Amino acid sequence: MTFSNSILIALTALLLLSFSCSAQTPSSKKLTVADLEKLKWIEGTWRGSGDAAPFFERYRFENATTLAVDSFTDEKLTTVEDTSRFELKDGDFTNGVGGDGARWIATSVDYQSITFEPLAKAKNSFRWQREDDKTWTAILTWPPVDGKPSRQRVYKMERWPPKQ
Repeated sequence: MTFSNSILIALTALLLLSFSCSAQTPSSKKLTVADLEKLKWIEGTWRGSGDAAPFFERYRFENATTLAVDSFTDEKLTTVEDTSRFELKDGDFTNGVGGDGARWIATSVDYQSITFEPLAKAKNSFRWQREDDKTWTAILTWPPVDGKPSRQRVYKMERWPPKQ
């Protein structure tokens, strides 16, 4: 084997390695407990509306590193249908594995929003964007697929029950 062949093989291996590593996970900044404290505005019970029937969720911090999201069957809030957990571990804020194995990772957070990108078996990204003390928006975005354009679904979240 000549020196030039050795260089060519090494460069090819390096190039393949860089492509395989970059395709594995979205780039995310390492988050801290202080970053999660920026999300205190999302705590509470919310009524979601969008392109389907209204839904009801409660967002609560179980501890400094875990955000639980309880989904209720109706506006009476008596029966929890499902609970999702987002946990901070080793600087990554991710949801636990759901029934379909889809997982997301937070890629940015500030006092007004948090953005999640697909980590495993998920196709869409989503953003929780604070509007004011009584309202925030969940924006779900899917990339273009098979020649179809990207699409977006927006849900308006309002504090529940509304204050009189």
